[in-house]
Amino acid sequence: MSHRSLYLRVAGLFLVGLTAFCADWPQWRGPARDGKSPETGLLQAWPEGGLTPLWVAEGLGEGYSAVTVANGVIYVTGMVGEQGLGVLSAFDLAGTRLWRTPYGPEWNEGSYPGARSSATITGGRGYLLSGHGVAVCFDAQSGAVVWSRDVAQAFGGKAPRCGFAESLLVFENRAICTPGGPDASLVTLDKATGETVWTTKGFSEQSAYCSPILIERGGKPWIVTITAEHVIGIDAATGELAWKHPQDPDAEDPNHSVAPVFSDGCLYATSGHGDGGQMLAFADDGRSVEQRWTDATLNTLHGGLVCVDGYVYGTNSRGKWVCLELRTGAVMWEERGVGRGSIAYADGMLYCYGEKGAMGLVKATPEGYVETGRFEVTHGEGQHWAHPVIAGGGLYLRHGDTLGAYAIAKK
Repeated sequence: MSHRSLYLRVAGLFLVGLTAFCADWPQWRGPARDGKSPETGLLQAWPEGGLTPLWVAEGLGEGYSAVTVANGVIYVTGMVGEQGLGVLSAFDLAGTRLWRTPYGPEWNEGSYPGARSSATITGGRGYLLSGHGVAVCFDAQSGAVVWSRDVAQAFGGKAPRCGFAESLLVFENRAICTPGGPDASLVTLDKATGETVWTTKGFSEQSAYCSPILIERGGKPWIVTITAEHVIGIDAATGELAWKHPQDPDAEDPNHSVAPVFSDGCLYATSGHGDGGQMLAFADDGRSVEQRWTDATLNTLHGGLVCVDGYVYGTNSRGKWVCLELRTGAVMWEERGVGRGSIAYADGMLYCYGEKGAMGLVKATPEGYVETGRFEVTHGEGQHWAHPVIAGGGLYLRHGDTLGAYAIAKK
């Protein structure tokens, strides 16, 4: 066995062992869909020169989707071949491919071809949405497709200019997506069969790239997302539109790819392609919201937000990292850092992945931007747009056709 092979095997076993007591990242933006991992015992500073990958896997295909990690398996979507075939790949924690399953055409039209959706893994199955609006359910162990449904066609939806880009929200026995059709802006499918459970009758707004989140309020679950013109709240059980609030309603090409964040009754929604952000106070019963303040500083393009201890972190359209106080909208700091990019959080630290390839470790504090580590992601080509993922003591960075795994647990 070569030294490199031995190193990769040991590195893989290291990550395999860590999963015994560390959290998975089983869906878009983590266990709670908020960009945060509950893991502890992670490095608070990186060595001089940063981290080097334990391994790099190639052959993912074109795409910008982040990986998901569940039960010792890494899942990632991509696009391959001249015909733009969408494929879902599964890797073990040592970076060895387990299988690759085709799921139909991926987005290969106009701007930024490639896969967008991250797989959601639950109950032994996985769920994803293609750039053309086809919902797919697959067996999480074998990759075999269980069912597939063209929800865009079924509900009369039209793909946004850059294709559908949401990651499916799976709740109880249901999978929720946003085809943006007449009386069907959002729809819920039976996760076992793909059959329709409900649609948003009376609400017909187009999809605008946002992945919905689930919020518990008034003793019941509410689906919150941003469509072409509004932030909306939907009764998760019935599909009833409880409320809607304008979010950059006059945009010629609506782009609201940043999912809102919620904490302690406060909902923050923003768009770097429009007016910026606003905080909506979410009523105790979940049936209404009230705007409390607006903001033009944290106008995030597509890198996501995290909320930690009452403060919201992310980047703005000017390429700076920002900390806002959620309750008041006060700007605590604004710094260049690693430049505009994507964010995740774990164990008191922000993982800031700049879209030019710099990966930074930053303290999650309103006191100021304090960077305790940085390195350059050198594997892969194209835009550095996939969000960082933290699972099992590892940091996973997808860049184009490649995936790098980095050890971030304390030894």
